[in-house]
Amino acid sequence: MPRTWLSIRVDLVAGHGEMLWPRPGRLFAAATTHTFEQLATAIDDAFARWDRSHLHQFTRGDGSELGIPSDENEISARAIDYRRVKLAQLQLGEQFAYVFDFGDQWEHLCTVGPRRVDPIETLGIRSDRPLPYFGWGDIPDQYRRLWDADDGESPRPRRPKQSDLPPLLWSWRQDVLWDAATPRRRR
Repeated sequence: MPRTWLSIRVDLVAGHGEMLWPRPGRLFAAATTHTFEQLATAIDDAFARWDRSHLHQFTRGDGSELGIPSDENEISARAIDYRRVKLAQLQLGEQFAYVFDFGDQWEHLCTVGPRRVDPIETLGIRSDRPLPYFGWGDIPDQYRRLWDADDGESPRPRRPKQSDLPPLLWSWRQDVLWDAATPRRRR
C-alpha cells in the first residue's frame, strides 16, 4: 500500500496551569480524508480524557480556529466547524495546537511528520479514524485525581497489601512473595 497517510506527533505541553516536562506524547497515523473532529477524538482517547463535555479546538499557524461553532462564548463563535474540515489541509512539517477544556487548558503541540506513512505498515490495519501507533510518558488524569475518591484535599491513602486482590493471578496469591527479580514461595 502506498504511503498516503499523515504521521502526526502530539505532545502534551501543559494542563491545569502547569507546563509539563518531560512532555508525554503520541504518534498518530491519520488519513487525509479524516476530519479534525476525528483527530480530536483520537487525541482525547490517547490522553485518557473520559469527561468529554468540555469545549476544545485546534489553532493553526495562520490563526484559524477549528472546533464546534457556538454563540455561547467568544472563542467558539469564531471557530470553523471541525466536523467538516479534512486533514488534507495539513502540510508536511506543519505545526498547530489543540486545546482540550478551556478551563483546565490541556494544551497540545501537534506536528505533521516530514514523510507520509503506509497505514498497513504502521498500524497493521486501514482504520476509519486516526489511531496512535507509538507513545511515551505518563498521562496525567484529566482532573489530577490519583485515586477514585481523591477530592484534592484528603491525604493519599496507604498502599494496600496484596490481600485486597482476589487470587485470580499467580502474582496476587498470598503465598507468593516477591523480591527484586524473582518470585518465590513463602515458607
